[in-house]
Amino acid sequence: MNFPDGWTARRPTLDDIPAILAVVHASDIASVGQPDFSPEDVREALTAPNVDPADDSWLALDPDGAVVGWAYLENPARSRRDFVEVYVHPEKGVPAQVPLLARQLARVSERAAEFGYPEMTARSGAIPTEERWIAALRAAGFAFVKRYARMRRSLAGVSTVPPSPPQDVLIRPVRPTDDADLREFHRILDTAFRDTPDYVPISYEQWREQIANLPSVAWDEWLVATVRDEPVGILQSADQALDQNEGWVKNLAVLREHRHRGVGRALLGQAFAAYAAKGRDYAGLGVDLSNPTEAARLYRSVGMAPTYEADMFERTVVAAR
Repeated sequence: MNFPDGWTARRPTLDDIPAILAVVHASDIASVGQPDFSPEDVREALTAPNVDPADDSWLALDPDGAVVGWAYLENPARSRRDFVEVYVHPEKGVPAQVPLLARQLARVSERAAEFGYPEMTARSGAIPTEERWIAALRAAGFAFVKRYARMRRSLAGVSTVPPSPPQDVLIRPVRPTDDADLREFHRILDTAFRDTPDYVPISYEQWREQIANLPSVAWDEWLVATVRDEPVGILQSADQALDQNEGWVKNLAVLREHRHRGVGRALLGQAFAAYAAKGRDYAGLGVDLSNPTEAARLYRSVGMAPTYEADMFERTVVAAR
């Protein structure tokens, strides 16, 4: 499908971050009531491994030349699944929504051939109230897969002294200059997440590349849980919600044999105390509601509640010839 007459499209650069963020924020406010993206998130999307903005991302411009839409792909592990994201300004950019989706699906087909796959899965998300976008996805052959929740809790009244962990459990920050400690952190993350659906493993080297591309890392918020000196769990924070004065739990992972013993709760307690000590107002995270480890139950038990939910849709894309 083509863009309307007078509309154009071009590739984004890092100079476009403010214009992109304005579109994303307008979309977020319309769908969930508040901005949920930061400049760092845009930069990370444009500099992520295995994604080249010159090939894998588009901006849509209205007849006045204003940026009103943005589409990009996400696939840090070069796996058989591309995540397709399309943002449009809810008032000005709707005519670009379907054309941007069509261009991205064509690109997924090309990437399948480039990666040597006969076909790939394209996945995209939608807030349940985004009826026009969901209709566009379904018209393009996508089907519902699962639901995620964005959860949050207030840090008002949270002590800056973390609660005592269970017996034999110690919580400490990761040692960022110790390669062996970082490798152990990655090993626990990788091992624990293999129990969850749709997890796509990435190598230690790919993981370090992702970290190197981040604009900032608060290493004191990256935590390791040990049981009798053996690392058994990790918590990885991210700076992606600082514009909302929110500490963000990017990943929480506990090895299977040490679950349901208070390790995850202890890691969260330590993180909440660290966020509170820095004057953060909230702690937040995202969770797959179909996760068999019942992570959402743990998060509710420590005072977190969903602020909104998002549905995931996917379809198969055959490789271009």
